[in-house]
Amino acid sequence: MPTSAIRLVRFTGRLLLALAAVATLVVVFLALIALTDGAGSGLAAWLTTLGVGAVLAMWRGRRRTWPARLEPFLPVVVAAALTASVCIPTVPTARRYPPALPFVTTQHWSLSTGSRVAVYHYPPANPGPRHPIPFVYLNGGPVRGISVLDHRFLQLLARQGYDVYAYEQAGGGRGDLLPMGQYTISRSVSDLAAFIDRLNKGRVDILGFSSGGAVLTRALADPSAAARLHRAIIAEPGPMDGPTAHITGYKGRKSARGLAPAITGPRSTHVPRYAVAFGLMRLGLLTPDTGLIGQAEGDNAFTAADLGSDTASAYCARDALRIPAEDTAQNFSFSPAASLRVQQTVKDSPSIASQLRQSRTPAMLMIAECSSQVRQWETTVLANDPAIQRTQYMPGVGHHMWNGLDDNNGRSATVITAFLQGKPAPLPNYPTRDEIPTFLRDHK
Repeated sequence: MPTSAIRLVRFTGRLLLALAAVATLVVVFLALIALTDGAGSGLAAWLTTLGVGAVLAMWRGRRRTWPARLEPFLPVVVAAALTASVCIPTVPTARRYPPALPFVTTQHWSLSTGSRVAVYHYPPANPGPRHPIPFVYLNGGPVRGISVLDHRFLQLLARQGYDVYAYEQAGGGRGDLLPMGQYTISRSVSDLAAFIDRLNKGRVDILGFSSGGAVLTRALADPSAAARLHRAIIAEPGPMDGPTAHITGYKGRKSARGLAPAITGPRSTHVPRYAVAFGLMRLGLLTPDTGLIGQAEGDNAFTAADLGSDTASAYCARDALRIPAEDTAQNFSFSPAASLRVQQTVKDSPSIASQLRQSRTPAMLMIAECSSQVRQWETTVLANDPAIQRTQYMPGVGHHMWNGLDDNNGRSATVITAFLQGKPAPLPNYPTRDEIPTFLRDHK
């Protein structure tokens, strides 16, 4: 074999060994991030990895002549440079709150629970009859700001004579953050009761959507919280308790997930620090209270594009090419760590079915045709809440039922207002409790 070929083979072998060493050190670093829960913004894992790498490099070079002794350190330097980016914040570490909305005043209410939440009020905006019962909206998330799309729907209800209030749950939107350990589903229910008390207008009608629907369901199972409710609308609820959260089953008709164009815009997950932090949190390898990134930094970093196909899953497949912009970049707010924390407390909670069976608050359940929720999350509520007076299966819409497309906002408003006013339902009462098995079989 020619000398040049031998040199090439040797060089290639050394290069492959160096790359393998770099990869090994990166894996060690990630393992240490998980083991230390990201302590010290990841510096504990970084310094340990650097120290281990340096010791091994010295051991490998101990019998080499002086210039050759430096070669084993090259993978250590490369790995140190690559992993250092995980330890360096690229967004402010103090919370940046969304700017004020141009069409509604943001109020800040301090609740008796200790939460300080952002509140929005849309007073009746029509000259006709006004409804005497205040209307409260609980948005989804959990721990997400209210989208501009939702604000438009609330404005529609106000134009129909409703006195509409909405608040962003603690840590979401323009509300103050909580210590991570205080984000629980029980705290969300307590905050709802405290909000109604702070409103001081007697019992309220309430619409809970998605995770807000789960909060509302748990409020209905809590006699103290339920006493504050006049009528309840549970729309596309998330799981109400641990046993329900662990159900795997049918979903609705095909959604736009995998069919819609990818959301454009910057992604925090294209930055190594946040890709590692959010990825390991999703895998359960970092706690929501990780030392790698603080809650405020994570909130600042997370963007609408990071939601990926989650947004598309809230729309029917037929709408894949016309999914509306749900929010503006300036208004978007989501706390990934706090959201995971709340979801985990739901998964860890015992069954509330026996308490829910005692509910006496008149309620309505709304289910979307192309729901991305597990069907049994919805039908479990129907099966256990005897006060649900009607179920409205909404054809032609996905999880986000009032989405600004076609007449979907108007149809949703018609269903909601008919129930609140005690008028006949515009859609069949379907499914009933007896029809749940058939519904699960036929609508999947």
